[in-house]
Amino acid sequence: MILTNLESVPGKSITDHFGIVTGSTVRAKHLGKDILAGFKNLVGGELQSYTELLQEARSEAMQRMQEQAAQMGANAIINIRFATSSVAQGASEIYVYGTAVTVE
Repeated sequence: MILTNLESVPGKSITDHFGIVTGSTVRAKHLGKDILAGFKNLVGGELQSYTELLQEARSEAMQRMQEQAAQMGANAIINIRFATSSVAQGASEIYVYGTAVTVE
C-alpha cells in the first residue's frame, strides 16, 4: 500500500477512486505513567511514555485505515491527514483519514 500526504503519487497515474477511508483509536493514559510524567514535568524533557503511547496510537489508526482501503481494492491512500481530540478526561482519539485510490 502506497501512503502519502500528497494529492497524487509522483510518477504514477490514478486509475480508480474509491473515496475516503478512515482509521481511529482511543487511548487512555496509564495512571503509573501519568504520575511519572508529572515528575518529569517538574524538571523538563521528553515524556517518553506519552511519545510511545501516541506512536502506537498513530500506527494502529493507520493500520485500520489501510485495511479499509485494501477491502475496497485500493493500492494507495493519498492526501493523508491526522487529527486528535479529547473524548474523556485522560483519553484521546487519534483519527487518520485519506482518499483510497488505485495507481499505476
